[in-house]
Amino acid sequence: MAIILVSYVMIVLDISVVLTGLPKIHEQLGFSEANLAWVQSAYTLTFGGFMLLGARAGDILERRRMFVTGLAIFTLASLAIGASPSATWMLAWRAIQGFGAAVLAPSTLALLQTNFAEGHERTRAVSYYAAAAGASATVGLVLGGILAEWVSWRAGFYVNLPVGIGLIAAAYRYIEETPKHTGRFDLPGALTSTLGIGGLVFGFIRSAQTGWSDPITIVALAAAIALIVLFVSIERRAAQPILPLGLFSSRVRSGAYAARVLYLGGMVGFFFFTTLYLQNVRGYGPAMSGLAFIPATILHVPFAIAVPRLVKSYGANRLMIVGIVIGIAGMGWLSFANATSPYITTVALPMLLIGVSQGLTLSPLTSAGIAGVAHANAGAASGAVNVAHQIGSSVGLSFLVAIAGMASAGLQGQALAVTRIGAAFDAGTVMLALALVVVLTTIVAADRAPEIKPLGATGAA
Repeated sequence: MAIILVSYVMIVLDISVVLTGLPKIHEQLGFSEANLAWVQSAYTLTFGGFMLLGARAGDILERRRMFVTGLAIFTLASLAIGASPSATWMLAWRAIQGFGAAVLAPSTLALLQTNFAEGHERTRAVSYYAAAAGASATVGLVLGGILAEWVSWRAGFYVNLPVGIGLIAAAYRYIEETPKHTGRFDLPGALTSTLGIGGLVFGFIRSAQTGWSDPITIVALAAAIALIVLFVSIERRAAQPILPLGLFSSRVRSGAYAARVLYLGGMVGFFFFTTLYLQNVRGYGPAMSGLAFIPATILHVPFAIAVPRLVKSYGANRLMIVGIVIGIAGMGWLSFANATSPYITTVALPMLLIGVSQGLTLSPLTSAGIAGVAHANAGAASGAVNVAHQIGSSVGLSFLVAIAGMASAGLQGQALAVTRIGAAFDAGTVMLALALVVVLTTIVAADRAPEIKPLGATGAA
């Protein structure tokens, strides 16, 4: 469990460790305002795009082997990011790092599934998994800010080298290899899904610079939709698809994936745009910005760890509903922030609500996404959960960047920054509200008429 948690912490840490260093990266490597989102999206895009292939690789080629391979790619890419001399090199290595995470992450959740029985034992393990993710997200913000201001933003990536080497050694010593399964890789499915998601991200981010009437934006979004439709068609015919469509035969699992996309889309906007608000509007340095995120963790971790006990008393669905409602309140509160707003009442208190929301929501959503899945398809199911997570992060962020760009068109100076950030928080609030609607109409509705269909080794429900 410790190896699984530390490896997942490292993955999540590198999503957030870069955020508080964004202004420094912007200044030193010459990113444009809109293209700065690619520092995050290049990672989450390949992370989400290749996740399904990485998940199936674990099912076929042994999970410990894929765990170690992913760790090695991720660690080497981290070293190269820290040494990047230009924006182009940084984005290229961020994409490779995301690919390493795509191989690594499904193995962590699949190893958790196969080592902890479904029920209270797995609920407790998943709650620790979710707590580790929440804690590392905020630790990454604090650590990234401190390193960016007092050392260099590059140091946040160098930290992964000793951690990665230690985890590889521990994996060979303490993790038993899983059996191999015969099978083939669905490369057409992996290619079309990655290009489709990439097209969506590119189209949304470009629209923030050029507007929705730009021909390249229109072509990119149209091609992305066509590729996603083609991907679904490929998965229907594939003998061993990277995304067994039987996963969606359950309303519980389908609802969990859709709600996760919307929820994470809103939450990644919280981290990204709050960082910009603190540094570009309030004038905080990177270290102070990182420390300013501490309220988001104070209640997140204890609530996430308490989820198993709360599930026994109140049920997972109630926790999700309450958690998302609290998140809506926190995000809506943040949208009122301006250049003169007091930190305590306008930022810190909403952060407390957002931390509680994440602590209560993510673990039940994860459990719902892997419910009723056989061990042979554990990798595919964990891949689907993580893909939903990364699609929410990459496509969600690019969508919010586009909304912010439209809202602030024609403005200059501080009015530009305040309007952009407020519009992003408003849109994030709407995304959380839509996540609540999805949970109520799928997961909660299905619970009243239970129908979680087990997904067998063949991928059919």
